[in-house]
Amino acid sequence: MTLEKNLKERIKELTCLYEVSSIIVNNDYKELDKTLFSIALSIRKSLQFSKYASVEISASPFHLISSPLPIKSVFIKSDIHIFNEPKGIIKIHYPANKYTKQDFLQEEKKLLKNVAINVGDLLERVAIREKEAFMKRKMERADRLGILGEITAGIAHELNTPLANILGFAELVKSKQPENSQITQDLDKIINSAIFSREVVKKLMFFACEMPQNMSEANIVPIIRDAINLLDPTFKKNNIHYKISLPQNEVLLRADTIQLTQVIFNLVLNAIYFSPAEGTIGISLKENRQEIVLKIADEGPGISPENLNKIFQPFFTTKPVGDGSGLGLSVVHGIIKGHGGTIDYKANQPTGAVFIITFPKKTLNHAAKGKHSDS
Repeated sequence: MTLEKNLKERIKELTCLYEVSSIIVNNDYKELDKTLFSIALSIRKSLQFSKYASVEISASPFHLISSPLPIKSVFIKSDIHIFNEPKGIIKIHYPANKYTKQDFLQEEKKLLKNVAINVGDLLERVAIREKEAFMKRKMERADRLGILGEITAGIAHELNTPLANILGFAELVKSKQPENSQITQDLDKIINSAIFSREVVKKLMFFACEMPQNMSEANIVPIIRDAINLLDPTFKKNNIHYKISLPQNEVLLRADTIQLTQVIFNLVLNAIYFSPAEGTIGISLKENRQEIVLKIADEGPGISPENLNKIFQPFFTTKPVGDGSGLGLSVVHGIIKGHGGTIDYKANQPTGAVFIITFPKKTLNHAAKGKHSDS
């Protein structure tokens, strides 16, 4: 290669690096595919045989090519590293019937490596932004649920006394009326409505973590197995299968076993409701040094993105009127929060919902210390 031609190639490579830097600086994070495609075009333009070159950028979930790939090609490549791990690749292809690997310039290989570093830096920033946005949404949701919990607790306490009075006086009046009269029938309706309202208040107090707990150290493996066995007729009635994966050894947790059973019931019944016939619900429990993780997964429609921030709010439901009060998941959230745990949702693959309940091991450690100090 002559000095003049060598200089021209060098200018093209430097121009490419400048263009790539400008593309990244002016990048719109919402249109990352366009950014990567522009980078691919810029690389192609800088190559010695650009007319026959194809540039391929692959980094999940993106896969872009500057032009159709040859049926058979020779190529050079460079890995895209994100947080020091190879997470993608950039390739430059030439048709194998025209070129060999020796036709790639050393400067082109260096250029490809530099561009891959720049793309890796860009994708790292994108990952950091997404994580920050996710944490911000999570904190905002926690704040909203906290405020909602305080309001709910206040409402529940205010309703308890008048409900108790309605129930008590209705039963008193009923005791003074002849049996099977119209008045006693009407009073029964009042009593049943008051009892139903009292149950709603109880669920609201669960959400607000105001219900007393009978905490003790327990092996939760048989608790989960017994809860699923009790629901076996419901599975069969709805033609739903289940797959349960529990450790062979004990998994100890300081918990209110009745409330924990209620959590399992609520989540599994919800999964059954939304599961298609012949669908499978997965229940798994895992333990490591830091935490205990319970997962309940179904193959239903899942939860739409616009509803994700509402699913643990009281009275929110996607079920038809009459099929649900909208308190099931809020009760679950309250119980788990009261146990020092967290509950998260993620989409199942290819379809469905997965609820992930995490109990930190420190809950058990603190409990053990308290237990020793009491004795």
